[in-house]
Amino acid sequence: MGNLFASPSAHQVESVIRSSEQGRGALLLYGNYAGDMLHFDDAQERVRGDGIDCRTVVVTDDIFSASPDEQAKRRGIAGDLTVFKVAGGASAAGYDLDGTERVARLANARTRSMGVAFTGCTLPGADEPLFSVPEGRMAIGLGIHGEPGIDETDIPSADGLAELFVRQLLADAEIPDGVTVRGARVVPVLNGLGSVKSEELFVVFTRVADLLEEAGITLVDPQVGEFCTSFDMAGASLTLLWLDEELERLWTAPADTPAFRSGAFDGSALQPVDAHEDDEVDAAIPDASDASREAAGRIAAALDAVHAVVAEHADELGRLDAVAGDGDHGIGMLRGSRAASERATSAVEQGAGARTVLRLVGDAWSDKGGGTSGALWGLILQAVGDALDDEGADPVAAESVAAGVGAARDAVMGHGKATLGDKTMVDALVPFADALAERVGSGAPLADAWAAASDAAQEAADATAAMKPGIGRARSHGERSVGTADPGAISLALIAAAVGRALADR
Repeated sequence: MGNLFASPSAHQVESVIRSSEQGRGALLLYGNYAGDMLHFDDAQERVRGDGIDCRTVVVTDDIFSASPDEQAKRRGIAGDLTVFKVAGGASAAGYDLDGTERVARLANARTRSMGVAFTGCTLPGADEPLFSVPEGRMAIGLGIHGEPGIDETDIPSADGLAELFVRQLLADAEIPDGVTVRGARVVPVLNGLGSVKSEELFVVFTRVADLLEEAGITLVDPQVGEFCTSFDMAGASLTLLWLDEELERLWTAPADTPAFRSGAFDGSALQPVDAHEDDEVDAAIPDASDASREAAGRIAAALDAVHAVVAEHADELGRLDAVAGDGDHGIGMLRGSRAASERATSAVEQGAGARTVLRLVGDAWSDKGGGTSGALWGLILQAVGDALDDEGADPVAAESVAAGVGAARDAVMGHGKATLGDKTMVDALVPFADALAERVGSGAPLADAWAAASDAAQEAADATAAMKPGIGRARSHGERSVGTADPGAISLALIAAAVGRALADR
């Protein structure tokens, strides 16, 4: 699993796939968040390259995170439970990969959820919650990673909350294709988000059950408890899984997992597997020229400077991220930059050249940083590394560096799907890459070209304060983020400036 509110790294996902697929392929299931998609997709590509059949179903149940006609953009919240349970039931029943993927997609298409919160959650070690709700008010449409609600209303009674849940989830636009409400069979999951416990949940559920039955719905195996939590957040969500005969059979099948147990599960068919360690394994270091090893040492020094500047600004980056996101950007950047700095030092000690060092530190940053930023910085470092040389006399020529940064820009935009104006790191990366290429093309030395490009990145990063997010978790809170710069763009500008100072000190 990943760190707090962060995806597991591609390396961790790959390790689990290889340990568990047993020659039958693997189905990846996760909530629809940018960081998860980057890391899981990367792992999927890696194992597919070795002939492993790997598929993905992304959970998109949160009705407040996008409109009904944009269901693919919706977040995954407590509906993870219903999709995971159905897919697990299919696998345990002997379905092949095609069949398991099919029913997982069906379960996702027939799952809808809505969440509310009375307080935000507080990350371990933090002094205050990621967001606050005014006294007497309730946030609607919050995220499970501490993202603030999309709307607010006065706190209702328990019956009033039940009525709000049911009214929203039974709206015509939220009824899945092929479902008729009257006569339908539904699994309701009333989920506590951390500080709302069973006694309060059952008070709400009593009214939820009455309202669903009044609508002509038959309740099947209702679940009330904590299934998808967010630390100490005071809140709840209601999930409805609209059943057909097959989904009902798979939902009610026995299960025995750390997070969910139901019925008497027969584990006799389970087979032991050999775990693939996900710790760093030193790969063979290719030969490198003296010039490339010297350049690798300068790269390691620059990464030390990167880690120092990230450590200095980590709290600030977290505060920026908490305005419309989950507040973990500073933590993730700190972990990633530390891992990159340490890996660069060890690779240089092993005699690595410039290209190899950057590829290794890209893996390290992605693995330890986690989340969206970890995946994207891994791409950036590896793309720049691929443009350099382990054996040439000029392994970090200005033209090669500029080409590598351009390739990094293209990789980030291709994998992350962000474009200019979406209020992401792309808004700083594109002007940085363009300015660097222009100055280098005009014959400027690398240090001078980098300094000019760094200034362009900082100016562009500051300008993101006026933008509304067009992608990622913050998209659902566009107005809230206006006036605050994007943390990913700011961190890129900080790193560009730190590297620029290291180049100037050569």
